[in-house]
Amino acid sequence: MALSKTVQDALNEQMKQEFYAAYLYLSMSAYCSSSNFEGFAKWLRVQAQEEVGHAMRIYDYVEDRGSRVLLQAIPQPATEFPNIVGLFEQARDHERKVTGMINRLYELVDQEKDYASHPFLEWFLTEQIEEEKQSTKIVESLKLAGDHPGALLMLDRELGSRGLEDKEEE
Repeated sequence: MALSKTVQDALNEQMKQEFYAAYLYLSMSAYCSSSNFEGFAKWLRVQAQEEVGHAMRIYDYVEDRGSRVLLQAIPQPATEFPNIVGLFEQARDHERKVTGMINRLYELVDQEKDYASHPFLEWFLTEQIEEEKQSTKIVESLKLAGDHPGALLMLDRELGSRGLEDKEEE
């Protein structure tokens, strides 16, 4: 059974937002790389790949429901950030914003009586809990590190050890 036009449009919008998140994380990665924080840069690149995966999950779902994927223009993300703490605060705030979007999607499918979409969206709700937890933890660790170069380098090294295979296991 095809999605209602309202749900189809909302999912296409969410797909755009997931692709935007990938662009944002790639931009953050490029900033970190240019600041010689290769570990943070790697972590953010993996995060960008994960966001593309989220967008493609929506893409496949819309098609599986016999509806139409309509790609939209993706805005340019920020390219400059105040510092590493500010960058990760923006990442955390972005994840909180995405959680709100997923919650609104869930409310919409309820209004549309599209109960088949509940399990699909529940995966995203669970994923957002992890995304917010992870980004908050990084912000808190960076704040604890403060201006201590050794602590920042240790965090950079720690985050640089993250690989895409780590996320696939979750």
